[in-house]
This record gives sequence, C-alpha cells and structure tokens, in this order.
Amino acid sequence: MPPKPCSPACANASQVLPDAMDFVVTTLLNALTLISILMLVGLGLAISFGLMNVTNLAHGEFVTVGAFAVYFVQSMGGSFWLGLAAAPIAGAVVGCILEFAIIRHLYSRPVSTVLATWGVSLILQQGLELTFGLGAKPVTPPIEGTLDLFFTVYPAYRLILIAVAMLTLLGVVLLISRTSFGLDIRTVIQNREMAEGVGINTQRTYAIAFTFGAAIAGLAGGLVAPLAIVLPQMGVNYLANAFFVVIVGGVGSIGGLVAGSVFVGGLTSVLNYQISPSLAQAIVLLAAIVAVRLRPNGLFNGASR
Repeated sequence: MPPKPCSPACANASQVLPDAMDFVVTTLLNALTLISILMLVGLGLAISFGLMNVTNLAHGEFVTVGAFAVYFVQSMGGSFWLGLAAAPIAGAVVGCILEFAIIRHLYSRPVSTVLATWGVSLILQQGLELTFGLGAKPVTPPIEGTLDLFFTVYPAYRLILIAVAMLTLLGVVLLISRTSFGLDIRTVIQNREMAEGVGINTQRTYAIAFTFGAAIAGLAGGLVAPLAIVLPQMGVNYLANAFFVVIVGGVGSIGGLVAGSVFVGGLTSVLNYQISPSLAQAIVLLAAIVAVRLRPNGLFNGASR
C-alpha cells in the first residue's frame, strides 16, 4: 500500500526545521562576520590603549585610511587583493607619522593625547574629504557569489573575511608569544624602567607596536570596505565599538579581546534582527556598562567585585 500523502499541516511542519536552521546558521555567520571585524579593529586599539595606555581617538581613521586605500587602488584599475595589501601599509604609514610627530611626546600626558588625537582624527577626515570628494565610494568585493552551506547559502566574501581575521589574530598571538619582539613588548608593558635597564629601546618598541596596531586597523578597513559605506567619517562608529570591545573584554589581553568582540558583536547581530540599529547600539552600550560594573577588569581576566 502506497504511503498516504502528507497533509498541508504536515508539509508546513516539515518545512519549519529547515527554515529555523537557515535562520540560526545565517545569524551565527552574520555575528561571526561582525565579531571578526571588531576583533581586527579592537586588536589595533588593544595595542595602543590596552598595552601602551594611549587613548588614541584617531584609531578609527586608520580603518578609514585602509578602506580608502582599497578604493583608490580599484579606481586606478588595480585588483581588490592589491588594494587589500596596500591597506595595512597605508595604515602603518599614517600611524608611524602620528606616533613620531605627536604620540611619543605625550606618553606621560594622557589628557593631551586625547585632545591631540581627536584633532588628528578631524584633520584626517577633512583631508580624505578634500582628496576624494563627498559621497560614498564603491568598493567591489573579489568574489560576488555565495556558497551552499547545507542549511543556508552565504556570501563567499564574508567567509573569506572571517578566515583572514582568524589567521591575523593567530599571527598576532604567535608574534607576541613566540618572538623576541613580543618579549620586548611584554617586558616594556610590565615595567618600562626595568626594560630600559636591561637594554631594551622602549621608545622604538612603542613606535613599532603603535605602527603595527595601525596596520592591523588598516587591514580591517580594507576587509570591511566592500561591506560598508566608505566615507571619510566611517571610522567613528568602529572607534566606539572597538573601545567597547577592549574595555568589556579586558584591557591588555588577547583573550579579553576575543571575549569582548563576541559580547559586542554577537549581541549587536542578534538585536539588529529585532530592532533598529540605533536602538540596538544603545542597548549594547547599556549592556557594556553593566558588564564593566559587574566585572571591572573585563569579562576574560577580571574578577567580579
């Protein structure tokens, strides 16, 4: 006897599970994309703010410079990958100039650093606006298609972004933990006077670390450029979220950076499905304040008190 045909109710029920899995997988991948972007932007800020105790309000402009580097290369006929290679170089150049001209003279004056870097951020925004003009700049991703992930289809470029971010994070962890330069950074952070006493050039170490952080932020800008609106003011939003990530996760810790990125990026992605982005951002800010109140030293390395 042939099986009875499925009733409409049965057919609808059989469709619920695939639809639910599609929603869950897509939400998780969207969250992972945002987490990856925040990790890269926050990684550069964690070096300057978390490790060097420099409040750099121009850090978001390193992201902007990276995005505009990709746009410029593509507008000149170059490929996206060439532009992506130029993005961290552009960020590093701007960061090196900023550290040499301003930051190194203000390490012992944190308030002056805040004011100076805020002014630099405005100068960079206006400079980009005068150079490239008003309006959003188009950046074409290297891959336009999607990949079939069994339960859903997802843009291939976003998966590339996630992979590059994870590899970059792994590379930074190895650099900090396995190289002599990483040892110098950790020594200077723990005790600058002792580091100078054993012959470490602390000024050079700070300069290289700050430039390296700017390069990572530039790479983040290059990666996010095909997904974002490339404007001279685009770095402002990434600056605020990067500070959330570093402070909530735990200052001076790679594990804290990951925890903060998951907290901010995951919560933002989930809320964006339910409410407007502006309200979601406000709720994330409130949640970050509560998290810092409950764990003042960060989610990863802070003890509740």
